[in-house]
Amino acid sequence: MSSHQCKMCNVSLPLAPLLHFSNMPAAAQFLPDAQALAQDQGIDLDIYQCTACGLVQTANEPVPYYREVVRAAAFSAEMQTFRRKQFAEFVQKYALDGKKLIEIGCGRGEYLALWQESGVAAYGVEYAEQAVQHCREQGLRVTRGYVDSRDYALEQAPFDAFAALNFLEHWPDPNASLSGIAHNLSANAIGLVEVPNFDMILRNNLFTEFISDHILYFTRETLETMLRLNGFEVIACSEIWYGYILSAVVRKRTACDVSSFDTSRTRLKANIDDFIRQHGTHGVAIWGAGHQALAAIALLGLAGEISYVVDSAPFKQNRYTPASHIPIVAPEQLHADPVGAIIVMAASYSDEVVKTIRSVWDNTMHVAILRDFGLEIV
Repeated sequence: MSSHQCKMCNVSLPLAPLLHFSNMPAAAQFLPDAQALAQDQGIDLDIYQCTACGLVQTANEPVPYYREVVRAAAFSAEMQTFRRKQFAEFVQKYALDGKKLIEIGCGRGEYLALWQESGVAAYGVEYAEQAVQHCREQGLRVTRGYVDSRDYALEQAPFDAFAALNFLEHWPDPNASLSGIAHNLSANAIGLVEVPNFDMILRNNLFTEFISDHILYFTRETLETMLRLNGFEVIACSEIWYGYILSAVVRKRTACDVSSFDTSRTRLKANIDDFIRQHGTHGVAIWGAGHQALAAIALLGLAGEISYVVDSAPFKQNRYTPASHIPIVAPEQLHADPVGAIIVMAASYSDEVVKTIRSVWDNTMHVAILRDFGLEIV
């Protein structure tokens, strides 16, 4: 296998490249003038596809200016009209009017000014010092920087939205940069991420689309995977601008709402304590040594309340519950050392266990089942 690692999933790339191009331009920007021609040399460009995640990418070093955004497309009147309409619809659809949006890699502010027109409070971050100065001279709120780590701190964060337009494909460490962007966003923040469309490149055999400036070549599938792996939910992804661009709308992923877990735990603890007080004069056993029972014993602090744990699996018997250290015994122990009540914690087997208990003790044994909703007396 190659010594190069995939820039998305970190798996070793194949030994042989997918494509090899010789005497390619070393860079697509800052073109040589007449005096520099003697020093200008072509390079070999190797294109790989990761066998694990499918991302197409180069293994070459990034161009020296990869942190900077240079936008020739911004000179197009048609593109300006398209962006103005696109941004206005984006702001309206996701209720971003007056909200804070940051453009990651804003160049000389060509699109940032349009974002400001669309109704958001627009901010930008750009690495090229002259571009930053130009933006500030135009009255735009831009800071110098490049998001290259998961804990990168942007000025004026957190932001309600972000845009990264035809910039992601230049990043040598896209996971760190995307995670760093997410780090600076408010909960449920919206984003617009656009990259050149490799699906279209494949369809139309556009071999001229390969250039050293572009490290990553995204299909819709690999773009969505990249975004999901770095803290975003993909709301929509479509081809725009004559199919040349993949445009993804994302939302910052929020953590699962587990706020009710503590309430449920407190309620269940009270239910079990009440059951033990009412029926545990002669001791209480738990039936079931599966993971649910083991967790319940630990989380509800039942170690000092339970005589023993019953389980039908021989390989669990004559051992102890982890952390709580309650003996695990065979069902026969209920005859040798009777208890006054049993709490069944056998998940989907609980009803079957209750039938077994009733077949021996009829209704003389106090029995409860741990259900999803709490403790059920049976």
